[in-house]
Amino acid sequence: MKEKNYLKIFAERLKELRTERNLSGEQLAKAIGVSKMAISNWERAAKVPTMIYLIELAKFFDVSIDYLCGLED
Repeated sequence: MKEKNYLKIFAERLKELRTERNLSGEQLAKAIGVSKMAISNWERAAKVPTMIYLIELAKFFDVSIDYLCGLED
């Protein structure tokens, strides 16, 4: 069950960070080199990003991976 909780937190935080910056899913996708469907899947907690894209997201939003994954606030 813990995995699903972390995945849900990741999905919520990703969407929150994206919307706070007034970015569309397509804009974020282009910025980190994935499809807009990948962003949609991540924000719906349907799939998880690979480590490479998790790092790219953390760098793009200037947050830690721990924050994105719900390990810290």
